Amino acid sequence: MQSLSIISVNIWQVIISLANLVIMTLILKKFLFKPVKKVLDQRRESIDSAYARAEAAETQANEHRANYAAAMAAARQTADQMISEASRDAERRGHEIENEARARAQEIRKQAEVDALLEKKKAEEDIRKEIADVSAQLTEKLLEREIRPEDHRGLIDSFLQEL
Repeated sequence: MQSLSIISVNIWQVIISLANLVIMTLILKKFLFKPVKKVLDQRRESIDSAYARAEAAETQANEHRANYAAAMAAARQTADQMISEASRDAERRGHEIENEARARAQEIRKQAEVDALLEKKKAEEDIRKEIADVSAQLTEKLLEREIRPEDHRGLIDSFLQEL
């Protein structure tokens, strides 16, 4: 068989290569893997803290939203209550105004009736005065003329019938 001297395995070379590989691995681990792992851990921590802050902000936003919704519901309820109270007050005031108007109308009607009654009495009084004046004039005329008592009664009766 032919011996290949080109391809030979040198055990010292393999040991040196393995030692070189171990040294390189240790150096890379010390100067490359640990700092990279440290940076990755810091990055993970900052991301975790960002998630925690985001969750806290979301929780706080949900609380604010719930408080806002409760405040809006209370405001709506208060507004509805104010509107209903205002409408009740307006209705009550409307009834009061209507009752006052009716009372005034009754007072005006009563005053008109009293005024009409006074006017009627005044007219009756004026008529009585006129009758008395006319009677006095008639009496004067009758006295100026001498008439008999039958004529006198007839004149008075006819005069009263005319009135």
